[in-house]
Amino acid sequence: MDFNNIFAEYPYLTTIIWVIVIAVVAAILERLITRWLRKFIKRTEMPPEVGNGLVLTARLLILVGAIVALLDVGGVPSDILVSFSALGGAAVGFASTRTVGNFIAGIFLLVTRPFHVGDYVRIDGIEGIVKEITINYAKILTPDENVISISTQRILDKEFVNYRFRGEDSDLYCIGLELTFDHSLSTEKLEKVLNSVIERYAEKLPRKPEYKLKKLTRLERNYTVYIYVKQPQDIFVIKPQMLKEITEAWEKAKAQNQ
Repeated sequence: MDFNNIFAEYPYLTTIIWVIVIAVVAAILERLITRWLRKFIKRTEMPPEVGNGLVLTARLLILVGAIVALLDVGGVPSDILVSFSALGGAAVGFASTRTVGNFIAGIFLLVTRPFHVGDYVRIDGIEGIVKEITINYAKILTPDENVISISTQRILDKEFVNYRFRGEDSDLYCIGLELTFDHSLSTEKLEKVLNSVIERYAEKLPRKPEYKLKKLTRLERNYTVYIYVKQPQDIFVIKPQMLKEITEAWEKAKAQNQ
């Protein structure tokens, strides 16, 4: 059988064969790379969201390479192919800048793990418990029982605080209760009020609350009371409760001092 004559008589056979070869190579590459990535993800104990993102990225790259190869086999001129690729890439890049940014930021957060699900955090003024972390968003449960989704890119652009006490190995969370008082009471009497409330919580909490004088001006004094809890959900209850008790005790002391 003379293959040269067959290809000369049916020139489209060459194109069909190349299409088949490209499809088979792409399928084999996808299978091998995906299998290797999944083993790597399992070995390194990478979070599922990061692993799935890596697998998806690899598949997209293989698909793009296969499409470019098919267009070349189809006889699309190289200059047109390059122009089309550049235009398509620019359009996709422009349309997906935020998505790509979120994806990269999400991978960074999931790998570095500055906070975990269940941690009590404050991100750009939003305070609450982390309920979910994905490639694109982190969901925060706020004290008023609302769930707010914050993009991972925004998290990296803003300041955030993890209230886990002294590192991720700790089983305590420390939240600061900021208080402002005028000078109607002496420092001794004011701190006596703070101590009276704190003593009531000494047995209830895993660590006795503490306070520090943070700022002193001609008109006011600023204190921060540090509350320690094991369960972040307790912050939702204890923080406003302690604020109320301190306020009531302070007002009572002021009335007695008049």
